[in-house]
Amino acid sequence: MLKRLELLSRQGAIRPLDYQFAKFISATVAASDNDETCQLVTLMAAQTSYELGQGHVCLPLAKLDRGHLVGLGAEYSRQLMEGVPEPALWEQILLASAAVSEGKAATPLVLRQGRLYLNRYWQFEQTVASRLKLASAAEQQVAAIQPVQMAAKLDELFARSYTYLFQALQQLRNGGKSQPDSLESRKLEVCDKLDVVAPDSLDWMAIDKVLTAATRAADLELLDSLVPNTACLNWQKVAAAVALTRQFAVISGGPGTGKTTTVAKLLAALVTQALQVGREGQSGGEVEVPTIKLVAPTGKAAARLTESIGAAIQSLAIEKAVKDQIPTQSSTIHRLLGSIPNRVEFRHNRDNPLHLDVLVVDEASMVDLPMMARLLDAMPPHAKLILLGDRDQLASVEAGAVLGDICSFSEQGYSPSQGQLLGQLTGYQFAAAQDGGLGAVADSLCMLRKSYRFHAQSGIGQLAKAINGGQPYQVDKVWQQGYQDIHHYPLSTESYERMIKMMVTFYRNYLEAIERGEEPAQVLKAFARVRLLCALREGDCGVSGLNQRIERGLVRAGKINPGDETWYVGRPVMITRNDHGLGLYNGDIGIAMLDAEPDPQTGKHRLRVYFDMPDGSIRGVLPSRLPEHETVYAMTIHKSQGSEFADTLMVLPSDFSPILTRELVYTGVTRAKEKLYLFASQDIIHSSVRLRTERASGLAQQLG
Repeated sequence: MLKRLELLSRQGAIRPLDYQFAKFISATVAASDNDETCQLVTLMAAQTSYELGQGHVCLPLAKLDRGHLVGLGAEYSRQLMEGVPEPALWEQILLASAAVSEGKAATPLVLRQGRLYLNRYWQFEQTVASRLKLASAAEQQVAAIQPVQMAAKLDELFARSYTYLFQALQQLRNGGKSQPDSLESRKLEVCDKLDVVAPDSLDWMAIDKVLTAATRAADLELLDSLVPNTACLNWQKVAAAVALTRQFAVISGGPGTGKTTTVAKLLAALVTQALQVGREGQSGGEVEVPTIKLVAPTGKAAARLTESIGAAIQSLAIEKAVKDQIPTQSSTIHRLLGSIPNRVEFRHNRDNPLHLDVLVVDEASMVDLPMMARLLDAMPPHAKLILLGDRDQLASVEAGAVLGDICSFSEQGYSPSQGQLLGQLTGYQFAAAQDGGLGAVADSLCMLRKSYRFHAQSGIGQLAKAINGGQPYQVDKVWQQGYQDIHHYPLSTESYERMIKMMVTFYRNYLEAIERGEEPAQVLKAFARVRLLCALREGDCGVSGLNQRIERGLVRAGKINPGDETWYVGRPVMITRNDHGLGLYNGDIGIAMLDAEPDPQTGKHRLRVYFDMPDGSIRGVLPSRLPEHETVYAMTIHKSQGSEFADTLMVLPSDFSPILTRELVYTGVTRAKEKLYLFASQDIIHSSVRLRTERASGLAQQLG
């Protein structure tokens, strides 16, 4: 077996890493296992290592495709299977090996419930499962929550605004909408803008009298009594209530569903509660408020969180004392945990926990299993953890799909006790789920269902919804609706050249800002308005090929002048390796520009690469000091997670690849804020939408 794997490694058919791990396991069991056991455990070691490289936490033996072992075809797989026992005997044989245990012994491999793990990843999964179950079961004391006071605060923070409803009614009256102004169309607008879920319980004739008589938004406040909260369901308010009642909470939703707005109001409620309790319990001295930290997986995502949370906090009608206690600066998870250069360990861990009371993690879908385990290991026992993210986005680059596994409980509904408490806090009525088999994790979840960015009139929102549905014909129907914010170009030589020309036109804006001598902050902002997203790294439709084509196009347009030099004014780069000393991390984007002031020694303006840092500052770094980086006129969809662009162009290759999945296309489409231009054949789109990413893991089962 080892000789077969070695030959495959030399031929480049399997990864050297997979072979080397199999070789290590073979040496471990050589003296103790019989030939049959050694054959099987060596092959399964290579397969488990291969699966880990594909993002799977474990190898489910029952689902192993024996015709495609370690990613090979049927002929190679058949050769590898020679001399290997029947699958029905595998578990028994593996557990007899010195290299395998059920997790109670320090063996390289762990076999539990038909899943084979590398020991380290078994431990990671155990850490995440045990910590989340413990936190999910730890209900906050109802007395501390003060339902009556907190319900009033939530009502205040999530008070109805009739502005959008009034604007919609005005559009109906003026013929600005496709449907005519009628009772039915006005009813639809009320249900949409006020989140009505029980329309049959309302007196629509009385409501319509208010609607037709209203001459300003304030006139619609009469609807407060005609459309009570019991007939509505604002999922943002529910999400805040869930997070108030649990030590661990997940708020998941697509782009524009208001995750950041929700968490801003939630933090305001937490701080208000602490201030209120402190004022009531202390006659003097300083009132203790929770220490709150905001983090994201990448520097770019952290910068976006800083920007969005700051704007959300400022827009809240709350007292200054509360605003001052809510942080608006976020950092990366690596910075929070305290990265140690050249080591996988962090300064903060179980023995040296983080100093915080509330931790908010944005873009949680990007957090892999090992990082989530290390983060949970460093959490103080009393601290509240809130995960924000879109469960439908791409899973993390490394192994695991932690957010997806957690959100798999979202359809269970709330337990009777949790439903009752949420009803007290929100005024809404919840249909209680049956107690039988209900996991505590379900009580910690809230899925935001309504997008405020992509309305029914938005092609981007409708396209994203159709892609998530996994039905290609629905995607085709969206293209046929004539939406003005989405454009589809079947991939061809002509459309490819059109894409390059479009990118040259779009990128003129930031390059002309440099020519005008604008500040680096303005240049970076102009560059961030547009991006070309690719599914692949190599090839004509990959990042490397398109970066070269766009660069040549900008040279022909006279906008850049690289000459024979690597560095030139206007070159955009993305960091690909963390540099803790410089504070630059994988995914950070900078642009090369000349210093405003000449160098005092040479009298010349030096070239620096300017980065927008998470705290809002701008940092200029000499090119020679940069860690590993690459040109970034185009970038992969994977790297775009945590970002959004006003104008997003996306290209899919002409040949299908397993990397083209529903989640990949959805993630790319939802990076678009205003306009989307998709260059891909219809067949490739259809195949991608049909293929759903599934990552092998035992986390969901352990959380249940």
